[in-house]
Amino acid sequence: MSCLPAAFSVSGSSSLIVSNREKGSSIGGLQFRNPNSKEIWGNTRDFPDQRGFVTNWSNKAPNLDPVYAQGTSSFPKAKKWWEKSLQPNVIEIESAQELVEGLRNAGDGLVVLNFFSPGCGGCKALHPKICQLAESNPNTIFLPVNYEEHKPMCYALHVHVLPFFRFYTGADGKVCSFSCTNATIKKFKDALAKYGKERCSLAPAKGLEEKELVALASMDLISKDLEVREMAGAAKSTSFSKVELKEGTAMVAA
Repeated sequence: MSCLPAAFSVSGSSSLIVSNREKGSSIGGLQFRNPNSKEIWGNTRDFPDQRGFVTNWSNKAPNLDPVYAQGTSSFPKAKKWWEKSLQPNVIEIESAQELVEGLRNAGDGLVVLNFFSPGCGGCKALHPKICQLAESNPNTIFLPVNYEEHKPMCYALHVHVLPFFRFYTGADGKVCSFSCTNATIKKFKDALAKYGKERCSLAPAKGLEEKELVALASMDLISKDLEVREMAGAAKSTSFSKVELKEGTAMVAA
């Protein structure tokens, strides 16, 4: 608020212009760096009018409304323990349908199902070891399954202890399953060495057992069409046996 005679006015944003309203003329001005700068408030300024008289006026700080700012901060999301140190050959299963198709599309390669729970201390302690083994066995596919997120699927697959592992190889389907901890990690390493060898088979990958497919379909965890296709593929694979290559000739054992 300016203390000026009635005939004078003040205007401006980044500068103050003092005018004589009766004569319509400007008698002086004040330039400042910031419109809200405190350098002008409470100070006295003198401006000579057109008659040579000095007009004395002072500024008082205006009643400025408070300004509120609202914003959001973005920080990288912290990884959960089972999401850390994952290798390209480690793919977490998001659904039963994805599990069935993943096993069937794996070909002759070794696939390891890793059933875990976020609250399982043994699972958490074993996780770094599994990641190291996944890194040293890049041709093996590791499929972690979160028990807490997929309980019905785990029930259908008769998984009742954690951590729990299943090993699948091509037309043979499930070749072994066991629970394992850091103390018994040798069991896991031995299974990798035994079933992780390269092999050649004419039969399609077997995947889950027929009764497991039926159980998953009865819970509507996989589509009926997928169940029929998988069962048909499994039936077809039983008509094949392992192929042994000797001197360039495929010898099929009866």
